[in-house]
Amino acid sequence: MQEMMGGQNPEEQQSSAEAPPQVSGDERTMAILAHLLGIFFSFVAPLVIWLIKKDESEFVDYHGKEALNFQLTMLIVYVVGAILSTIRVGRCITLAVGVVIIIFSIMAAVAANKGEYYRYPISIRFIK
Repeated sequence: MQEMMGGQNPEEQQSSAEAPPQVSGDERTMAILAHLLGIFFSFVAPLVIWLIKKDESEFVDYHGKEALNFQLTMLIVYVVGAILSTIRVGRCITLAVGVVIIIFSIMAAVAANKGEYYRYPISIRFIK
């Protein structure tokens, strides 16, 4: 009877519920690419990865949306910085955007590689 119900006693089911879900290597790779390719291709790479893989994996869906939202937010800040470059403060903003993109994208890729969910601290949630 216990085998028909999953083969685990309630204590084992509770401990397995607390463990993070197993993520395949392909899912991790796609999540990592969604974050890292954003450094070079802005929002386009996360958008493509998310559109292709969102229905296949909850993990890639989450990371794709996070990377896409972050890259769109940084694009808006970059455009504002470019407009403000006429008064010199914009150059500092555009430089800061580049540094922030690199640092946070690498942090997100490391978390994705570990099979963890990462939420960018600076991001407007365009896609939920």
